[in-house]
Amino acid sequence: MKLKNKVAIITGGGRGIGAETCLRFAEEGAKVAVCDVAGAQAVANKIKALKGEAIALTVDVTDRESVYQMVADTVSAFGKLDIIINNAGITNDARLVKMSDEQFDEVIAINLKGVYLCGQAAAKQMIEQGTGGVILSASSLVGIFGNFGQTNYAASKWGVIGMTKTWAKELGRSNIRAVAVCPGFINTEMVAKMPDDVIEMMRGKSPLGRLGKPSEVAALYTFLASDDAGFITGTAISIDGGVVL
Repeated sequence: MKLKNKVAIITGGGRGIGAETCLRFAEEGAKVAVCDVAGAQAVANKIKALKGEAIALTVDVTDRESVYQMVADTVSAFGKLDIIINNAGITNDARLVKMSDEQFDEVIAINLKGVYLCGQAAAKQMIEQGTGGVILSASSLVGIFGNFGQTNYAASKWGVIGMTKTWAKELGRSNIRAVAVCPGFINTEMVAKMPDDVIEMMRGKSPLGRLGKPSEVAALYTFLASDDAGFITGTAISIDGGVVL
């Protein structure tokens, strides 16, 4: 098992890619803190039913006290912290000329400040332990190339890449790796709610002729969190089915 006896926090773990990653980590031997504003307990229960170890935590990633309590509760339950996946995120789309300050601020608060707070809290714990760790953060293809109607989302996801590169430089001497993951069009609940013609457009952009699976992103997170990826840090890795070719 790639993550045997590792302890991981996964934000946004109550559904979609986050939930899939929680389950995959547990299968690989990790002890998992499933963290979300809703849905965390159901995922933790699934892990326990499969004889894995998990706790469910209700967390607001925009709130410093909530984030630091998340880390403290995880360490209290499992004794340490080896991995954090900053997966929590939202969209609230509008064209630039139509976007409200509220739309912009909400997305930045969760997708960017939330990653900053979680990364900071996790890094402090990992440095205190002295055993190193891994900080994985969800960026997006949109963070690299932009997307119509997503000024706020693109800004947040580009910012995640910038923070990741900075953390790799700052934390490397403490044996802490930082990597950003940039999914393309993944078949999540959020995508499933989109109009059929938009989904077909997404599918058609990939040379593989399909959307990605949450399990495929979870598999990438699993590799990056493992010792197999021990020399990978400070980079943004795309998982997009070749849509940019």
